[in-house]
Amino acid sequence: MRSRLLLSVALLVATMVSARAQTPLSAYVDANGFIDVQKLTCAQLAGTYQEDADALTAWYSGWYNGLAKKHFLDLRKGKLVEHEVIVYCKANPEKLIIDAISVVFKAEREMMGIQMK
Repeated sequence: MRSRLLLSVALLVATMVSARAQTPLSAYVDANGFIDVQKLTCAQLAGTYQEDADALTAWYSGWYNGLAKKHFLDLRKGKLVEHEVIVYCKANPEKLIIDAISVVFKAEREMMGIQMK
């Protein structure tokens, strides 16, 4: 019984510590309320709340699709790429998110046999 109580307390403390370690993206806004998405690091993406990470990766997806003049959404693939970017970012916290996206996109293209001009 005592070991169960200790385990429960340890899990509760671990949950509280991990919840406190997350930083909302609003912490990175400038005086005008904007975030410079070209300066955000992987550590900032990996260290934010899931809903903030989802919103940010959706924004990046729209940005890149706009640059490519694409107007379709592959929701399944988008979620896979988002996951890969976050995995890469956790392993490379010092990298910029835009660089992480480039690495993941390049790997995706190679895997699919797509060559860039």
